[in-house]
Amino acid sequence: MEIEVPVVIVGAGPAGLATAACLNKYSIPNVVLERDDCHASLWRKRAYDRLKLHLGKDFCNLPHMPFPPDFPTFVPRVDFLRYLDNYVTRFKISIRYNRNVESASMDEQNNGKWRVVVKDTTTNADEVYVANYLVVATGENSEGYVPQIEGLEGFEGKHMHCSEYLNGRDLYGKHVLVVGCGNSGMEIAYDLSNWGANTSIVVRGPVHYFTKEMVYVGMSLLKYFKIEKVDKLMLLMSKLKYGDMSNYGLIRPKDGPFFLKKKGGTTPTIDVGCVSRIKKGEVKVFPAISSIKEDKLIEFEDGQNGQFDVIIFATGYNSTVLKWLKDYRGLFNENGMPKPDFPNHWKGENAIYCAGFSRRGLDGIAFDAKRIAADIKKTVNIKNLLPSEEDNFASFKLLEK
Repeated sequence: MEIEVPVVIVGAGPAGLATAACLNKYSIPNVVLERDDCHASLWRKRAYDRLKLHLGKDFCNLPHMPFPPDFPTFVPRVDFLRYLDNYVTRFKISIRYNRNVESASMDEQNNGKWRVVVKDTTTNADEVYVANYLVVATGENSEGYVPQIEGLEGFEGKHMHCSEYLNGRDLYGKHVLVVGCGNSGMEIAYDLSNWGANTSIVVRGPVHYFTKEMVYVGMSLLKYFKIEKVDKLMLLMSKLKYGDMSNYGLIRPKDGPFFLKKKGGTTPTIDVGCVSRIKKGEVKVFPAISSIKEDKLIEFEDGQNGQFDVIIFATGYNSTVLKWLKDYRGLFNENGMPKPDFPNHWKGENAIYCAGFSRRGLDGIAFDAKRIAADIKKTVNIKNLLPSEEDNFASFKLLEK
């Protein structure tokens, strides 16, 4: 079955939803293809229970719909999902669930349109979408990344990516090692400690750490002051709050947090209580893992070792774009990330765009979505792209089912 539609969006996370909403505001027909059976599946199915938006809601609005005023400043995961559900309804976003995109390529014989081959995983039927514009919205966090570590395959305990972790209810008294000291790693370590697990965390390099309130102040000040001044204030606040944590295994980078964020997308860690647990000795810090031995023994690069029942890898995610996008080289590199730097990362040649790849969270997603929709609006003649022939119109109506 072939379906013609002006714009195909791959991925129904916040980036795909925001782009569809912006296109709908311009009355540009589009369809969102989602491999899972729901939108925002990362937030709905692969996020830990206590998760909240780490940034204030002022910095996390999707386009054309602010958070309700009665929402807390730092929105809990469940409330964020309600917000997204209302967003889909309000902007009448057309999503086709259980659609696994197998390939997307330029069809030179069809006026250079995009040909997207899809498998409906509920019926095992093949579908083909022909579009003038393709928006890649699968994002940076498409697939959990677990590093290769000597001996991991033979580890006699349990190991998982943090996307599988919900809470530490079943880990009371267990020796658990969290690998990674970003937002997820620090928060999961804190959560494990609350559930009574004997918790340790791997910190492989220098890290900035602040309370969410500090980051909110810093981001607000960036509207009025240069990064250098705000970074100095951030470091002062962190030192006053936490003191020197180098003896506990936490060393601050030489460069400031917002400078590092702008330079390479490295996000400062937002502390929800883990740093205090580290200081009290309730969460132990280790350097990088060197190898895993028998009897659940893990050796670390500084010569220390310990036995652990569970390893949780909070080591980030990979893009999966290159698994299905065939004509990508103009926009994406070999890691499935945009070649151009922010703020020029969102558009490639031949009517391909990407949303949610800026490493700037929900604020970056809103930036992408608005620019993609405005750019498409410049070049599209909606009347010409709307299905005019009876057969095409019938196939297009399938998108509304």
